[in-house]
Amino acid sequence: MLSRSILARPRLELSFKALNHETRRLASTKSLKDTIAEVIPSKQAHLKRLKEQHADTLIGDVKVANVLGGMRGLRAMLWDSSVLDPEEGIRFHGLSIPDCQRQLPAAPDGKEIIAESMLWLLLTGQVPTPDQTRGLSRELAERGDLPQHVEKLIDSLPATLHPMTQLGMGVAALNHDSSFQRAYEKGIKKSEYWTHTLDDCINLVARLPALAARIYRNVYKPGTPLPKIDKNLDLVGNYAKLLGHGDNHDLTEYLRLYIAIHGDHEGGNASAHTAHLVGSTLSDPYLSYAAALFALAGPLHGLANQEVLRWQLLMQKEVGDNITHDTIKDYLWKTLKSGQVVPGYGHGVLRSPDPRFIALQDFCESRPELLESPIIQLVKKTYEVAPAVLKEHGKTKNPYPNVDAASGCVLYHYGLTEFKYYTVIFGVSRALGCVTQLVWARALGLPIERPKSYSLDAIEQLAKSGSS
Repeated sequence: MLSRSILARPRLELSFKALNHETRRLASTKSLKDTIAEVIPSKQAHLKRLKEQHADTLIGDVKVANVLGGMRGLRAMLWDSSVLDPEEGIRFHGLSIPDCQRQLPAAPDGKEIIAESMLWLLLTGQVPTPDQTRGLSRELAERGDLPQHVEKLIDSLPATLHPMTQLGMGVAALNHDSSFQRAYEKGIKKSEYWTHTLDDCINLVARLPALAARIYRNVYKPGTPLPKIDKNLDLVGNYAKLLGHGDNHDLTEYLRLYIAIHGDHEGGNASAHTAHLVGSTLSDPYLSYAAALFALAGPLHGLANQEVLRWQLLMQKEVGDNITHDTIKDYLWKTLKSGQVVPGYGHGVLRSPDPRFIALQDFCESRPELLESPIIQLVKKTYEVAPAVLKEHGKTKNPYPNVDAASGCVLYHYGLTEFKYYTVIFGVSRALGCVTQLVWARALGLPIERPKSYSLDAIEQLAKSGSS
């Protein structure tokens, strides 16, 4: 019996290997929607367990500083796809940016993460196969054309209207064809909300490049024809082509990296929080993300990268060719003593260099043309000097660079020199995280967001009484 079992083992192991291979094969062919449907029950069970076992468990104290300081630091929001640690930075379902760079599929003609593989990870918590990524790329390309009424709307707007205003208007107008809105009006079950929300979200992500590129053409290149979407390209490959830079492989690769790692940064930032808040009212994804874009358009949020570039170019103009650590240090102190902040440094949560900034710096280090670029070298040398100056200044909680310290300068080097348009690219990117949470808010049945507010007098009374 023993010898027979030993003899049988290779055949048994072979059958297990065959079964595992077949399981992997089947998993690699599952669609995004099917993968999410498989994940939903475990997430619902997890949420139910948390409610039942820990509903009354304290996870933080609300201080007057939280209430008066814009709720900064207050733990009060579910956002499952990413967690932002003050020291180590962002993780997407537990994966750091270097992890994602190693594991997430790239485009066939590139090496950088692409939006499709990041979107799949954010939505499912799983690393997609190359086949799944390619399939999603094709689906997005097939859905990428703008409805005619949106094209007419964008073409009717004055070129002087800010590109972010145009982007928000265009996204809002896409809700004319909202699958969720139509289904809700017919009276669908709550358990089906997520499927129609997902359909809208995929359409939204798919159409953003064509919308953003049309705005760019109208504002900066009027009369230039827009090429057709290439069904064989990934989302950002098509975006670069529509912008008129499809032949610039290095810019396309940079945009792929930028849009992927910029796509989600936990839920507390203004644009993500706005999408979540508006979505909690059961507004469709187009209206929810349009609202988020208008939050992103604020100078304290999405406009930061253009402010960094403007400041760096002014420094370059003043310093000239004599760029040394000492001349940069003098310019930093000049900026601070004039009562201004150093743009691109500091962050609402981070207390160490932003991993996204490091990833963009590594990108620059890998390309000779960027190593020789005066503006990129200025960014690098500023990073070598600024933290010490800001520490000495003493008024900055985080003296380290955030992603904006580098992002706009690389775009400028590669020929995208229109400052006002930079936040539109940010808007194309940030959709990845926002639509993810809109889908999961419907899948988990999250309620409308409704915090309690207090007047100044009421806050003072609560503080004096020590009441919570």
